[in-house]
Amino acid sequence: MRVPQDHPHRLQLYDEAHARPAEALVAPLRLSYLALVCDEARSEQAARMVDDLARRFGAAPPPPGANHYRADLGAFRLKWERHTEFTRYKFIAPDRVGDPFAEPALSAVPADWVAALPGQLTVATHVVLQRADAAPSDLDRIAGQWFGGNALVGAGIAGGAALAVTDYRIHGDGFGRLLVRDHAMTPGQAGRMIQRLLELDTYRLLALLALPVARELASPLSGCERELARITAALMSVREADEPLLLEQLTRLAAGIENRQSDNLYRFSAAAAYYELVRRRIAELREERIQGLQTFQEFIERRLAPAMNTCDWVVARQDSLSQRVARATRLLSIRVAITQERQTQAVLESMNRRARLQLRLQETVEGLSVAAVTYYVVGLVGYAAKALRQAGIDIDPELAMGVSIPIVALLTALGVRRIRRMVARST
Repeated sequence: MRVPQDHPHRLQLYDEAHARPAEALVAPLRLSYLALVCDEARSEQAARMVDDLARRFGAAPPPPGANHYRADLGAFRLKWERHTEFTRYKFIAPDRVGDPFAEPALSAVPADWVAALPGQLTVATHVVLQRADAAPSDLDRIAGQWFGGNALVGAGIAGGAALAVTDYRIHGDGFGRLLVRDHAMTPGQAGRMIQRLLELDTYRLLALLALPVARELASPLSGCERELARITAALMSVREADEPLLLEQLTRLAAGIENRQSDNLYRFSAAAAYYELVRRRIAELREERIQGLQTFQEFIERRLAPAMNTCDWVVARQDSLSQRVARATRLLSIRVAITQERQTQAVLESMNRRARLQLRLQETVEGLSVAAVTYYVVGLVGYAAKALRQAGIDIDPELAMGVSIPIVALLTALGVRRIRRMVARST
């Protein structure tokens, strides 16, 4: 049966639903987890290192461009995942007799390979998955024996099918510790629950990366607010000549604020996204309270929520400051524009006055020109009349000159007027 042509991403979209499935885990076992923040270059280096580790143990390497990989390397199982700003590794090994945290799964991995992993270590946790009948069963003994006597955080998870406890502290080996007791979980369920617990810690710390940034911004934002208050106060009494200087100061202030916002936009946006993932993972644990223990939700919300509120407050403070600067800039720009328009109007009026004065001068000069031309032409008429009288024609030169004055003056004035009109039309 023929069907319509597939969308070019159809298979990819179907496969996405099955990408990065959780490992099926059967108690007892030990698991070591690493999450490292890295840029694109280090992420590519991490992919090459996973390729190298697979070849060392004779396993098929990940395909080029892969973002996740899993393999059974004999002494341990490896799962590697690459994300936008971090990579993470899981090393899974069978349980051994004795202290479950003394010989973690990571001890089976070549030490030189682990030491060379690219990126900055953010999360490092050793996980122990035990059967329900493992000793000790008392939480106080568990805390004293494996968690240095620290207060435990934990709950029944998967609707009571397992117990999970941790102290959310870094121990002497540089790793955190997580203990999970399996009461009635399937292997797939155990894998999903442990993955959610590890992701909970990972996303919690990645969200907290925004907190130092928020704290560092507090002082510069206070300085910007003081500068804006100074400029706004100056707007009340500023002289027109100083308005462009204030506008320049506002522009520099706005540029600085926008620069900080663009520099920190990704970090704060990522923190909000990670915080949402933390909340989802907590809900997916389906916790049941154990008497005397803080639940994961209580512990994380009590500490993470204030940090996220601080970040939200800084973001809101930046946005508010940017809007206030924009309003002040618009107000001052209007004032500067009005001042410039007033100055332009004054210049135009001055030019009009000059033009009118020039016109009067021109008319005066034209009148003088008509008089001068009339004077010289009448003189020529007098000379002509005298010449005619000498030739025997009876003519009075003075009378001829007197009669010619109005005629010459009128013709000269008409000629000047015609010339002025021709010039006006041509321009």
